[in-house]
Parts: sequence; C-alpha cells; structure tokens
Amino acid sequence: MSTLASPAQSSAPEPSAAVPASGGSFLLEDRAPAEIFTPEDLNEEQRQIAASAARFAREEIAPQIPAIEAKQPGVMAGLLRKAAELGFLAADIPEEYDGMGMDKTTSSLIAEHLSVLASFSTALGAHIGIGTLPLVWYGTEEQKRRYLPKLASGEWLAAYALSESSSGSDAMNIRTRATLSEDGKHYILNGEKHWITNAALAGLYTVFAKIDGEKFSAFLIERDTPGLSIGAEEHKLGIRGSSTCPLILQDCKVPVDNLLGEPGKGHHIAFNVLNMGRLKLGVFCVGGARHALTEMIRYAQERRAFGKPIAEMGLIQRKIATSAARLYAAECMNYRTLGMIDASLAQLADQAHSPRETQERIEEYAVECSILKVYGSEMMTLVADELVATMGGYGYVEEYPAERFYRDARINRIFEGTNEINRLIITDLLMKRAMSGKLPLLAAIKRTMDEVTQPPSFDTADSSQPLAREAAVLAAARKLTLFAAGVASQRYMTDLQNQQEIMADLADMIAQVFALDSALLRARKLAGAARNSAAVAAAMTGLLADEAINTAEQCARRVLAACAEGDMLSTQLAILRRLARHTPADAVALSQSAAKACLTAGKYPLSL
Repeated sequence: MSTLASPAQSSAPEPSAAVPASGGSFLLEDRAPAEIFTPEDLNEEQRQIAASAARFAREEIAPQIPAIEAKQPGVMAGLLRKAAELGFLAADIPEEYDGMGMDKTTSSLIAEHLSVLASFSTALGAHIGIGTLPLVWYGTEEQKRRYLPKLASGEWLAAYALSESSSGSDAMNIRTRATLSEDGKHYILNGEKHWITNAALAGLYTVFAKIDGEKFSAFLIERDTPGLSIGAEEHKLGIRGSSTCPLILQDCKVPVDNLLGEPGKGHHIAFNVLNMGRLKLGVFCVGGARHALTEMIRYAQERRAFGKPIAEMGLIQRKIATSAARLYAAECMNYRTLGMIDASLAQLADQAHSPRETQERIEEYAVECSILKVYGSEMMTLVADELVATMGGYGYVEEYPAERFYRDARINRIFEGTNEINRLIITDLLMKRAMSGKLPLLAAIKRTMDEVTQPPSFDTADSSQPLAREAAVLAAARKLTLFAAGVASQRYMTDLQNQQEIMADLADMIAQVFALDSALLRARKLAGAARNSAAVAAAMTGLLADEAINTAEQCARRVLAACAEGDMLSTQLAILRRLARHTPADAVALSQSAAKACLTAGKYPLSL
C-alpha cells in the first residue's frame, strides 16, 4: 500500500533526545537544552518522510486548489485516497490493522508538511485524528479488524459527530438519543448533528448519543445504515473546500456490536481524543503559517514602492519578523511536546500495554496540547492578517492567496474546543493536577509567595550563558505567573474555576512561559551546536521574551485588580512592578535581524 518506511524502520527518536517530563512541569522546572526534542533532532528517515509529504502537497494538492475550493465532485476524496497510497492516512494506525504504527512526531511531520491548503488539512485532520483515533483507542478487536484497514487505505473516510445546534462547547448537553430495540440487537438513534467535517465524504461516523437520554455513549455508524441521512453542505466563511454537513438520524438502526467503548463512558472518548486533535491542530497551523509567511516574503521582495522593494522597509520587516518569531515559538512547543509524548510512549514499547495506556500517556500532556491549540491558532491568525496587510489591496482580492489564508484562519480558534474553552482547560487542569499531587504547583506557589514578600534580591543572571537576558525574563515571567496564581487562589479558593476572566488571564501567562521556555531551550541548543540558524533563533527568542513579560505583566495586573483592593492591592502591584522589571531588548535590531534571515532564505529560515 505504502511507499513510506515500514513501521519497524520508522522508529521513535532516541530516548536521549527528549525527557518525558510531567505535564505542566515547564511552569516549575528548568530543563537543559539536551532534554528537549527539536526539529534539528529529526532523523534522516523522518526528514525523508517530511520531504515526501511536502512534495505531495506541492505536486498534488496545490495544483488542485481551485477545484478543491469549488468543491468539484470527487477531487477531495481522490486526493485523500492518493495520500493513502503513500501511507499518509495510516501513520497512527497499528501495523496489525494495515497501518504504519508511526511515532507521534513522524505522523505530525506528515500533517505539517501536507498543510498547503486549510480545506485539505481539515479533511485530512478529521480523518486521521478524531475520525480514526477513537476506534484505535477504544474499539474492540472485531471493530478494529473490520474498519481500520479501510480507513488506512482510504477506501473509507472517517468523520466525528459530536456537536449539535444546542451543544457546541457544552458537549455533555447533547440531545441525540439511543434506545435499545426490543430484540436487543440494535440501538435506535434519533437526533441531529451539526457542523460535521467530512460528512459528505465519510464511510464511517463516530456518533455520540445518550442511551435512554442519560448514558453518554459513542457508536460506529456506517454510511449506508438505515435511518442515517446527510444534510446539505454548509456555505462557510473559510475552509470552503472541505465538506461540512449535518447528520440526521431518524430511527437509525445501529447494531449493538457497533457501540464504541462502554455504555455511559462516551465522554472519555469524546474528550480524550481531543488532546491529539488539539496537538495536531497546532501542527497544521505551523504548516499553514509557513506557507503564508513564504507568500509574505515573496510579495515583499517583488513589490516596489518609493523606488525600492517594500521588503527593505522597516515596518514590513517588522511584520515578517513578528510572524516568524510566533511561528518559531509554536514550532518549538509542538516538537517539544511531541518529543515528550514519544519518549513516554517509548517506555511502553517493550511491555504489553493497552491502547488505553497509550492514550493515558498522551493525556499527561493535555495542558500542553491545549496551549498548542490556542497559541498555534492565534499565531496563524496573526500571520494571515500580516500577509493581507503586506499585500494591501491585493491581499483583499480572491485572486490572490492572502484572502483565503485570512478566511481559513478563523476556524482554528473554534475547532477542537474554542480558544475560550481551552484557556479555561489550561488553568483548570493545572490546578487539578496540583490538588491531586501530580504536580507540585502548590508548593511552588507558596515558595513564590514567601519569596516576593522578602526584600528584593539584586542577583543578576549568569551573563556567561547564551541569551542570559532572555533567561532572566523567563524566570521573571514564571514568578509573576505563580504569584498571580497564588493571589487568585487565596482570594477565590475552590470558586476560582468559576472566575473565567481570571482563569483566561492565568492561561495566557502560562502559555507565554511555555512558549518562551521552549524557544529559549531550542535557541541555546542551536548555539551549543554552532548551527548557522542559531543567530536568527536568538533574535526571535529576544522578541518573544519581551512579548512574554509584557503579556504576563498586563494579565497579572488584571488578576490582582480583580482579587484585592486598597492597601493590599497597592502592595501587590508594587510586587508586580518589581517582578516585571527587566531590561528591554533592542527590538528594532532584533526585528531587522530576523527579517533579514527570512528574506535571505525566501521563507521561514529554520525550515528543514
């Protein structure tokens, strides 16, 4: 079926390339550059697979963009089946079901380098992620043997049907009902599902319903099942080439053997599969942003105004540099998280384990997955917006790709749980991990609260280390985040989870710490290896450091003002000012340096 390497050849990265740290520990612990996985650690086989995916995107997907966006019949399905011939749909499916059984880093590389068009990425992501993984993780042996080979080969495409008109983010509030038939052989499903990606293409649907209106459960439903019908295509703002339709279930007869998992345990399937979905969405955003940045650079170099290319103008260079820096941060976080997941899964390799154990290893990094989703989708939005701004009037016209990038970017902040919901998840999960003893967050908060009430220290950062200023800024951002979390926890206690604005501000601070920490570690790793790309990585890390501390200060100020008043607030604000004090970088010089590297390369300068 495939021209890719066999699963045995496609081994996970060496264990020394990454350490499976506890999820969320980046907020508390310093890591050495050698402990994290970065794109530079990819082995030769992984690079070849990435090149194969990039070639497919360039030669097969890109020429079909007009046909895909016009929804010409058979084009999307045909491309997905061509991708299947190269093994791209089988990466996350175990060998015994005709899959490739690849590590998560390699399967994500495929997704990233196929991301030349958001409509295609959407269809692909729905199939390989939320459409297939529920079956991989929760299916019976018979269900897996019946369906997974068809999904691996592209004979059947997959869809995931959870959302309803009255229950988007509130997924547990679904109304679709399942009732066991009198003969006990079928579940009879009634209800409607909305906004279902791949609805018109799929041969297999994972559909969620409540048995007897109470037990939230999942069902595998084949396309030709009596009582299942597909509504009309939605006319969407973006991702116009992907199929999005409602599913209508009217006395839909589903064999009892097609119940996925246990009755009443469907929420485990619905929510846990979203962790990989969120991670992969961050990966897709990095791939898409890379293409958008290439378009921005190309146009800036070709367009002349006032007698010179606009690429020579400072404000255009700032757009390029800002876009590249955010892309760099997202990429660093993606590969760091993938490295931790693969290192953790590698510990299971030599012992018998269930798919549930695999899923639990991934669930350990649920906080990181939500951060990747939020940061990556908002990074993609920024890059698309700066592309339109760089192209001016041309960017607003359908004839040019900027307009499509701009429209397509918006859905990423809604997919896989809205960014608002994911911000709540980030803070809530960290607090729950702290309360359960899985993460020593409460002790770290207490140490920080004790420390900030003492006279200020005038110790300086070790200037002998690369990027010492950025390391000092990271330490300050960490303390500021723990301080704000401590103040909020003392003020609201267990009611903190109901303070959404505060939870969201804390999440933004947490995300900035992860972004800067990951960027700094990679930049130091590049410097230690004397890589040519070390200088541009350092410049972008410098830009990210100022963004991180400024965001943390702004968010902390809102948190403190919501938690205290009078003299207490004045004292806390004085502590904030002390913690946030830093030496600003020469952002103009850093921006020019990063932009020059992009313009010289003609693309994102750290590409494989």
